[in-house]
Amino acid sequence: MAEHAESAPLAAPILIADDNLLIRSMLEGSLKAAGYTVVAAENGKQALEIFNKGYYPIVITDWVMPEMTGPELCRAIRADDSGRYTYLIILTSQDSKNDIIAGLDAGADEYLIKPFHQAELLTRLKTARRILDLESSLKRSMEEVASLSLVDPVTGVFNRRYLEQRLPQELKRAYRYEHSLAVMVIGIGNLRETVESHGHFTGELLLKGCADCLTESVRKDIDWLARFGEETFVAVLPETDAAGAMILAKRLRIRSAATEIKIYNQTVRLAAAFGVVGFTASQQRPGMTMEILLDRATGCFHQALKEAGEPIKGVQIS
Repeated sequence: MAEHAESAPLAAPILIADDNLLIRSMLEGSLKAAGYTVVAAENGKQALEIFNKGYYPIVITDWVMPEMTGPELCRAIRADDSGRYTYLIILTSQDSKNDIIAGLDAGADEYLIKPFHQAELLTRLKTARRILDLESSLKRSMEEVASLSLVDPVTGVFNRRYLEQRLPQELKRAYRYEHSLAVMVIGIGNLRETVESHGHFTGELLLKGCADCLTESVRKDIDWLARFGEETFVAVLPETDAAGAMILAKRLRIRSAATEIKIYNQTVRLAAAFGVVGFTASQQRPGMTMEILLDRATGCFHQALKEAGEPIKGVQIS
């Protein structure tokens, strides 16, 4: 009975390249008997064309082939910048140490001496799958670390670092399509008072409550929120002018004023102020920057802090 793959089926086919029909058929049959899906190429050039059109985590290639040799195929695959790792096994009848080293230097992870034995082939594939699983796990971990480095730990929204990376991209997009973009600075007017009365931890509760209120109120997957300062947030509103952002600010003021944050045996209401700036991008009038938008929105915010009745100030930049 043929030995089966040691874990769940591979998510993508194995790509094999060999110009010898007999060996190619034997290799394909052995892999299919072990439960793998296989795509076969008659030479290195054809294999590279197939590789560039799909995803093949494992490639098994013969060394000597017309048009493109196995080592040349390995180098071409290693030059791929998709970010996905490919495990390369090279088949060779050349068993000298120098030849094996040359194959590994070309980018191969492993080699098999022809004629190959099925048990040895499947053992190499088990190693390949462990390496691929490890690489995938490491990549996920790195992505999680990168994601965490862009999130404010207190509120769970994006941090200032993310804001400074993403907002210039939003500006470029606005100019590309000549669309509107609005920025809103939101601050908690009673944060310091709350901290002085109830302690530092209560301030974090107030910030988290404000972030939750704002997140629930903006458009999902379109607008986004980042913590800007000790007591301020920035909401970035693509496809929105100052008039539209002012409507949202008024809705947010009503909602935030009705939000109660439970602190020990007391409740504290949010007292938020809003500074709004919007502009409509035009390729005929370039020059808008992240710094200008944030400075103008911050200026409006400080004006709004002085307004007891309607703590919202906004401006459309022409």
